[in-house]
Amino acid sequence: MLDIIMAFERGQADKDLEIVALRQQVRILERKLGSKSRISRPEKMFLAALADKLRNGVGGKARLNSSLLMFKPDTVLKRHRELVKRKWTYRQGRNRVGRPKIDAEIEQLVLDLAKENSRWGRGKIHGELLKLGFEVSEETVRNVLTRHNVPPAPERGVSTWGAFLNHYKEQMLACDFFTVETMALKTLYVLFFIELGTRRVRVAACSAHPDGNWVAQQARNLVWEFGEEDESAFRYLIHDRDSKFCGEFKRVFESEGVEIVLAPPRAPQANSYAERWIRSAREECLDQILILNEKHLMSVMKEFTSYHNRERPHQGLDQRMPLGTGPPLNEGAIQRRDVLGGIIRSYYRQAA
Repeated sequence: MLDIIMAFERGQADKDLEIVALRQQVRILERKLGSKSRISRPEKMFLAALADKLRNGVGGKARLNSSLLMFKPDTVLKRHRELVKRKWTYRQGRNRVGRPKIDAEIEQLVLDLAKENSRWGRGKIHGELLKLGFEVSEETVRNVLTRHNVPPAPERGVSTWGAFLNHYKEQMLACDFFTVETMALKTLYVLFFIELGTRRVRVAACSAHPDGNWVAQQARNLVWEFGEEDESAFRYLIHDRDSKFCGEFKRVFESEGVEIVLAPPRAPQANSYAERWIRSAREECLDQILILNEKHLMSVMKEFTSYHNRERPHQGLDQRMPLGTGPPLNEGAIQRRDVLGGIIRSYYRQAA
């Protein structure tokens, strides 16, 4: 009875809107019969817009409840609020205010300068950019560094072992021991030296019982070898605190002007070049071979180090070899050389 009375009070426009709303709901119900399809966003927005028109007419919330039978009033009001939100959300266009976004090339250059120069603050980086012809503000440089979580210059400028090694690596040697178990489970110790600048490796010798005198003799042999090759550029030698590196071993190098740099206790990262070579030697060579005795081990290590120094590309050297002799050949047939009986395969071009 109440619906009949209210129908006489409504105008024709309100009735037409209510008919449209009811028809839309019927279409949705017919589509949902026998399926689990959900109401699309355009349909939700359309019904919310109709509800807003109906609510502003005669009858208010009561008519809203009777017109939209499929939904609760709160649901319709929520969708209406979404419509209002979309209306007042401006799209960023050509006329947007504020500073333009910095070019990706300049942003990457700022990060590279900060990474490569740990003691440069934003002012120094800003000046370098102006010198290179990039018109950016110091505030922009600061925003880029903050956005990428780059700490200020005093924090980035803290000296590390990595920075120390990179600065002096052309003048540095490193040495270390590693162990190999023979087929008869006899433990052999291998002493080697690695040049940090070129990554060239020299395997000194191996022994089942290395002592101070034996290690000192290997140091003398290496110094003599450097003299034969006229190499006297090394100023530092890194090794750990193993007791086998005795006083006589140190005096051999100190007599040649080489300063001993002791790695901190239990800090293999301080001798990272040597540790990384041990890993390569094990994975690529020693883990694939059963070692018979000391003579067999030295034969294997000599062949592997020769391949390592002359034919193996190194990522740390931009895929060059430690003893590279020049640019690679681009012509000629590709040949394969088997190293250690085919455990390692090396490829090269046959010179014409």
